[in-house]
Amino acid sequence: MATVVICPYRATKYLDRGGNFWVYLQYALGLQAIGCEVRWLERLEPADEKDGTGGAPLSKQASMLADTLSRLGILGTPIPYTTADKDAERFEPTYVGLTEREADALFKRADLLLNFHQQIHPELLARFQRSALVDIDPGLLQYWMSSGQLNVPDHDLYFTIGETVGTPSARFPDGGRTWIHIRPPVFLDAWPFSPSRSPAPFTTVSSWYSSEYILEGDGFWDNNKRVSWLNLVELPGLIDQPLEIATYFGDKDASDRALLEQHGWRVRHAGDIAGTPERYRSYIQSSRGELSCAKPSCARFQNAWISDRTACYLATGRPTVVQYTGPSSYLPDEDGLRRFSTIEQAAAAIDEVNASYDRNCRAAREIAESCFDATQVATRILDVALASKPSPPRSPRDGVRVDRPRIHYE
Repeated sequence: MATVVICPYRATKYLDRGGNFWVYLQYALGLQAIGCEVRWLERLEPADEKDGTGGAPLSKQASMLADTLSRLGILGTPIPYTTADKDAERFEPTYVGLTEREADALFKRADLLLNFHQQIHPELLARFQRSALVDIDPGLLQYWMSSGQLNVPDHDLYFTIGETVGTPSARFPDGGRTWIHIRPPVFLDAWPFSPSRSPAPFTTVSSWYSSEYILEGDGFWDNNKRVSWLNLVELPGLIDQPLEIATYFGDKDASDRALLEQHGWRVRHAGDIAGTPERYRSYIQSSRGELSCAKPSCARFQNAWISDRTACYLATGRPTVVQYTGPSSYLPDEDGLRRFSTIEQAAAAIDEVNASYDRNCRAAREIAESCFDATQVATRILDVALASKPSPPRSPRDGVRVDRPRIHYE
């Protein structure tokens, strides 16, 4: 049984953003389901009343993380740690719940570090015999690396969910790395097929504005989802279907919220409906389908990006209508998943879904099963990552099936 240590980025800091936690959880559950021992390694940050920890001290944050992972089916005890200065030249951690010697022993025996933290401390990275970076910001990550805006420590392997990353069709550089393609996973057992039987809106959970601008040449361009959403402001008036967006509006966004509501959008605060991983899942399950857009960089780079959130909608049998982000070798444009480039195409796609809703629900689940199954993604990661690693001596228990408790998800 392989031991895989997963290193997310600020998952605990944003515990009130359930969708963010699921990004990493899908990988962890998929790896655990194929027999891996999975351990969650995360740097905790000082308390802040405004973040998902609610200003909790580090010991409480560690407890919150352990409780969340346990509730959602992760069996291995997490490895939270802190550092006095995240930018310090030396890596001098304080682990919560175990000693540094115990942590280092675990790192030494681990078969793989699956890392999502792009600026992980090089000394921590060096404590693992094999490491792989997972890119969930295709195009942006490579652009930042190539332009010198982001320094990513060397890993043994580099995985990406971007279909065009490192290929001749990419509209952006490869960052000087060789990229291995995977798909955004969804753990199907956690997202059972349960099509909607009552009137409900098409929904999504989305960011709005986070001051994300891309430096290019002598200028900048706006990469906030706000840009994409404002192109769809008039969509509710084109269809006979309620539309709802759950996002994180601040005081400065009051005029944008008013504009959306004036045009017929239902607007909700994401923290109210997706403040935990369970509530995030319930919100998706209570929706009729998903209507969502992408950051401008996805359309600009034509990276064929699709959201991990969309994979969740599909798994639970919710048809999705999402923004076109470039040609894809595997993403369909038919029942279950439709992609649009214009507001008129979005309206037509929603009408097509509603005209044959049950068929679209079944197709959505089939797409999730064939394209995004977390156990298939986990198997690919493990097969590639450990392919060149020397095999350890076999023990008498090798090949003996060990039954693990199954988690029941409502």
